[in-house]
Amino acid sequence: MRSLLFVPGDSERKLAKGFEAGADRLILDLEDSVAPERKAAARTLTADAVRSAPVPVAVRVNALSSGLIEDDLAAIMPAGPAMIVLPKSDTGADVQHLSALLTVLEAENGLADGGTEILAIATETAASLFGLGTYRGSSARLAAMAWGAEDLSSALGATRTREADGTLTDPYRLARTLCLAGAVAAGAAPIDTVYTDFRDEAGLIATAKAAAADGFLGKLAIHPAQVGPINAAFTPSPEAIAHAQRVVDAFAAAPGAGVVGLDGAMLDRPHLVLAEQLLARAAAVRPPSA
Repeated sequence: MRSLLFVPGDSERKLAKGFEAGADRLILDLEDSVAPERKAAARTLTADAVRSAPVPVAVRVNALSSGLIEDDLAAIMPAGPAMIVLPKSDTGADVQHLSALLTVLEAENGLADGGTEILAIATETAASLFGLGTYRGSSARLAAMAWGAEDLSSALGATRTREADGTLTDPYRLARTLCLAGAVAAGAAPIDTVYTDFRDEAGLIATAKAAAADGFLGKLAIHPAQVGPINAAFTPSPEAIAHAQRVVDAFAAAPGAGVVGLDGAMLDRPHLVLAEQLLARAAAVRPPSA
């Protein structure tokens, strides 16, 4: 999942456009982008969109503490979404709670047990920053973890998330790093947060490339125009693929070796692991005809 595009669940027009954007995963939103008086209508539209979607889609429900999530799930689970996005998740216990709800609803709706994945947005409250080490072992459903700055800034009472030059301020650098480490520790894909200025393509590309270099595997998007640059940033380049293959080949030519030489550099097993991971990512996004 390189690109994950949010689409308001109460807009038929935006839902239709979202499916044309080319995102790896569409997130139909019942939370922040839907006004309270539109929640019921959004559930109906979203469930219909899930049923008719040409590809598997995710749905962001309202938070566990909202009093709305039960109605959200009751409306959309009969449609069989591929993934539920859980906002304002504080700890792995929240993922366990959601997983238990999904288990019941899968059984009631004749869906495969455990087939609905979870993406936790895990840095949206002050308490969540202390819980990012608790997701390991929380649920086999946990496929991805993302961090968010906007809700966190509101929770902290902050007036900014970035410096004048665009770099994140300290609280959000911390949240980003802890989410990355927490996701990897939990065996989930780490997903970078949204870039809110959808007209600033250069800024989007810079943050997406930095996230990919740091180990994130994808990025949230809020506008269809962001999908292409995000996909490009998280797709290994031909040069990177070729180098990774040479690393793998060098180790294959020296069975049992802990260290090999390549282009004047000494490479050890961590380099092999990184090369294998890059090749796996490249294979996952390669067109079927490639």
